[in-house]
Amino acid sequence: MSTLDHPSVAKVAAALTEAGQDAAADGIRILPADARTAALAAEALGVEVGAIANSLVFRASFDGEPDAPLLALTSGAHRADPRTLAALTGATEVGKADPAFVKEHTGQTIGGVAPVGHPSRLITLVDTALRAYDVVWAAAGHPKSVYPTTFDGLLAVTGGRAADVAAPPPEDVPA
Repeated sequence: MSTLDHPSVAKVAAALTEAGQDAAADGIRILPADARTAALAAEALGVEVGAIANSLVFRASFDGEPDAPLLALTSGAHRADPRTLAALTGATEVGKADPAFVKEHTGQTIGGVAPVGHPSRLITLVDTALRAYDVVWAAAGHPKSVYPTTFDGLLAVTGGRAADVAAPPPEDVPA
């Protein structure tokens, strides 16, 4: 089975097509090696690391509810601040998700998590730093797969909200 035939990549392609993003679906590329980090993906594609949309899944707690997945599509040039993510979403706490939690909620493994193709829609924040790039590259469901899109394309396909995810939280948010 080629990576393009991988079930997670097929789900991503189908989700992109269903969302009317045919060019993104048709643009899925298989890289020669796993690109589990933004730096590796940028090197393989010959682009700036900031043009890579890292799909970071966090555990978000909301007042006694079971932990929910929170997807931060972050420019590869910096890190998302969990306290900022909490402030932006109204979560009481945001923390790192373990591989089992990520797989359960996305159907994909860390290093290949795409913005779409999950069992259900995730709470999603899209890093405003990605606006600086005409083409943004996102994972396509497998550590060797990526697809071209835009900042606006990420917002549209995920139903996400634009946010400065790397900014420090407002002064009134506890550390």
